[in-house]
Amino acid sequence: MPCAKEELETRERQTLASYAQMSGETRGRLYPETSPPWRTEYQRDRDRVIHSRAFRRLEYKTQVFLNGTGDHLRTRLTHTIEVAAMARSLARALRLNEDLAETIALAHDLGHSPFGHRGEKVLNKLMRQHGGFEHNRQSLRIVEELEEKYPGFRGLNLTWEVREGLIKHQTSYDQPGLSKGFTAKSPSLEGQIGNLADELIYNSHDLDDGLDAGLLSEAELQKNVRVFAQALETVRQEHGELPDEVRRYFIIRCIIDDQVRDVVETSEAAILASGVKTADDVRRQARSLVRYSPARRSLNAELSKYLYKNLYSHPEVAEPNLRAGKMLAELFEYFEAHPQKIGEASRKRARKTGWPRAICDYLSGMTDRFAIQEHQRLLGG
Repeated sequence: MPCAKEELETRERQTLASYAQMSGETRGRLYPETSPPWRTEYQRDRDRVIHSRAFRRLEYKTQVFLNGTGDHLRTRLTHTIEVAAMARSLARALRLNEDLAETIALAHDLGHSPFGHRGEKVLNKLMRQHGGFEHNRQSLRIVEELEEKYPGFRGLNLTWEVREGLIKHQTSYDQPGLSKGFTAKSPSLEGQIGNLADELIYNSHDLDDGLDAGLLSEAELQKNVRVFAQALETVRQEHGELPDEVRRYFIIRCIIDDQVRDVVETSEAAILASGVKTADDVRRQARSLVRYSPARRSLNAELSKYLYKNLYSHPEVAEPNLRAGKMLAELFEYFEAHPQKIGEASRKRARKTGWPRAICDYLSGMTDRFAIQEHQRLLGG
């Protein structure tokens, strides 16, 4: 006999912590639908995210290095997959809902613009007089309105808990603020896992990509970044001298393993100390319960500061992204001056949202390579 949804929900109640977000207790969807027979509501959401066009476009969007720079460097899609894997691991360790944590992680960057954070800054500046642009809000806009796949509604019609995790996605990069309908102080613990998994992954794997690209030096990192020096010493003690590629891989793995151990132990202690019993108790907490220890937070801040100075600001990273951001601004100005050149779907949307927002939706959905191709086609360079 197939495993029915009711059996899956029963397993959750039997195995997850009381403060986990149970799929059988979802606040539901904007548009009522018949429940899937062999999937929980969050499993359905996960599948809808993976099958969306916005998810597929992440393959050709910048993480740190402009898309196409190197075959082994991470894209926005590979970053997303890594965050989702980490979210499942953390949720499993803390007896939380893995499906919800994974779905939030898979969807967290759907609204990201082309050209990474440079593209986001450019669009936010251009939209300053029209509500701004912030990719977490755009992720919510995509799943609530912009994806068109179903006959009965716009968007993906995801559950409230997944949408809560998107609009409350918060890291050192991401500060989306409050949004109507999502005014609780904190998201679910699964949403908090999505926040921390993102930060954990981009710090560690941006470091990995910087080493792989030859823009960061192991010798300089050993002198200036304690987490790197500690991990290198551990790897040498346990494995001796290794080939360069293997050594770097194990250093990054060691850094991630130490972070995961710290997060699980610190978060478990914080959850128990808070006295929360339900998912809504969690939402009333003023501070995230899924967190690093103060000592680990300090070490991560040191790594992050080093990456800003030596990787994100490196000419080989910053200059191509600056040029790409200029292309994005020129495309925005072109479509403002030539609205007939934009697609029919955007023209139709403009009648509801106004031209600036319709253009912003169109540009933010572009992949790096499509934006470059459109700039070449329309503006000749």
